[in-house]
Amino acid sequence: MTKRKGKTLPVTGDPSSLDPAVHRALAEAKRAAGDQLAALAHLIAVQTLEAHAAGITKSDELSGVATGYFMKGDYETSGRWYRLVIAIDPGCAIAFQNLAAIHDGKGEAAEAELYRQQAYRIQRVFVDQEETASRRVLVLCAGRTSGNTPFTTLIPTAASVRVKYALDYAAEDEDGRLPPYDLVFNAIGEPDAALEMAERLRHFEQGCRRPVLNPLAAIARTQRHQLTELLTGLEDVATTPCARFDQPAETPDALAARLEAADLTFPLLARPVSSHGGDGLARCDTLEELEAAIHAFAGAYYLTGYADYRSADGFFRKYRMIFVDRQPFPYHQAISPDWMVHYFSADMERNPWKLEEEKRFLSDPEAALGARAMDAVRAIGKRLDLDYGGIDFTLLPDGRVFVFEANATMLVHRERANGLLAHKNQPVQRIVEAFEAMLDSHR
Repeated sequence: MTKRKGKTLPVTGDPSSLDPAVHRALAEAKRAAGDQLAALAHLIAVQTLEAHAAGITKSDELSGVATGYFMKGDYETSGRWYRLVIAIDPGCAIAFQNLAAIHDGKGEAAEAELYRQQAYRIQRVFVDQEETASRRVLVLCAGRTSGNTPFTTLIPTAASVRVKYALDYAAEDEDGRLPPYDLVFNAIGEPDAALEMAERLRHFEQGCRRPVLNPLAAIARTQRHQLTELLTGLEDVATTPCARFDQPAETPDALAARLEAADLTFPLLARPVSSHGGDGLARCDTLEELEAAIHAFAGAYYLTGYADYRSADGFFRKYRMIFVDRQPFPYHQAISPDWMVHYFSADMERNPWKLEEEKRFLSDPEAALGARAMDAVRAIGKRLDLDYGGIDFTLLPDGRVFVFEANATMLVHRERANGLLAHKNQPVQRIVEAFEAMLDSHR
């Protein structure tokens, strides 16, 4: 117990309290329990609250505490700290942004949108910079979607000033009042999201006097249902039919007619538009299963033919190549007993043989895939014609490259330097260096 002005406060006080004494007591308790990080967080809260009481509102350090927990994936703790930040400083846009992301992760779309609207009412331009940076890159972002290209990895602040612009929340006349920049990278890489704001993007591009990388026209061509047509004629490249529908069919007969018209046969993969990483994805083997999946979606959806692509050893393999200025770079390989292959659900870290196979792919993709497949991948990069993009694919038993998706939303990120996945960092560095060289070529 601790005392303040004659009141006794419990050590287990409310961590979102606006009373500095509560946080001082919690800091002592956390230190005694051996949690030095939490103790430091509460001491920062003490300093921030005392400064606020003295008429000084400065929430940067406390916001940094919240962001630290956010980056660690401790969203409950992060959310508590962010709520304290906005109680002190209701003008802290990043706190509202990340609270929106936390609610999105919980599937709480309405709450997320409320926080998002508040964030972008406060601020639509965010400048990240270090003293060493000389190049200034305007990054076009969409606040309402998670389909932004991973620009924080591709454009490190040591080399570039990042001027992030939430275009979907900004009025057209704000385009002319932006901080100076040398070139533009359109990070709104999800084609469905980009087309929803096509008029806004076109207005920006028409008024822009600097080079624009990944313009709307290139992004728009990569919608899932256009992939087969986009890649038609490329040797050793295979896809399955895909169709987009904006509304569920009214009856089973109407749904069956849709499938026949689109040349779709079971099994089928159903997913909502603008989704990636398996979010909302369902494999349907019957019309009844398909009806149930479609009615669970809130809006438009894709139906894609399913192909059994397992290798001779019974495992399913998925490769990812990144294209920078249309040239391919390996990023990862995942091997799973399940058809829906995700890197972490594939349990890569607990299977050394899988990691060794991935390392061989990353060090020499042509040796791992064969010259024929690499020629096909290079041809896909040229056909996509993206300044930055990527492809998820596998090899069929006959040696063809089977494409799952190809677009500009492909994730790349660094791993812990001392972790089991540290072997991925050198390939990521090659991607970043190639991206840097491309930026230099457009200045």
